[in-house]
Amino acid sequence: MNPLLLDIPSELRGERLLLRVPHAGDGAIVYPSVRDSLAELKQWMPWATDASDEKSSEEWCRKSAADFLSRKQLQFVILSLADGRHLGNIGAFDFKWEVPSCEIGYWLHSAHTGRGYMTEAIGILAKMLRDTLAMRRLQIKCDAKNQKSRRVAELAGFQLEGVLRCDSPGISGGLRDTCVYSLISSPSV
Repeated sequence: MNPLLLDIPSELRGERLLLRVPHAGDGAIVYPSVRDSLAELKQWMPWATDASDEKSSEEWCRKSAADFLSRKQLQFVILSLADGRHLGNIGAFDFKWEVPSCEIGYWLHSAHTGRGYMTEAIGILAKMLRDTLAMRRLQIKCDAKNQKSRRVAELAGFQLEGVLRCDSPGISGGLRDTCVYSLISSPSV
């Protein structure tokens, strides 16, 4: 299978959310969400630093648009259908087309947590990945200490497979433990 030939929608709609591939100019909507959520994001996301600015957000948007076309990653901005407000980002990456499987990563503006937005966004993306790309295995990895991200994975129907101990560098130095959650479309053969 050649992923470049797959027809993948650039917009996905849910009950309250629009997931849309980022494009040029979106740095202006993404950066304020990063800035407002930086204290929380810095605990878990290596890209979230005090050096984050509108330029780095714009670069991410343009790179994400190119990666979408090349099928390296499928990144989406999460927008409120009610008012168009940027709520966060979600994406699929680390594709293993021979399985087929991929990983889902996400973050949400701190002011909008606890309302089910990310659970809805994961459901929208997972449905597309399963229905359109026939992904059999979806996974979410997060720091074992990130209780909010773990809870979102569980609410979205993902099951904890295990905890990889001391598997990668932590944000604050030292090594972190990583939880691996999965959602399997059909039983293995």
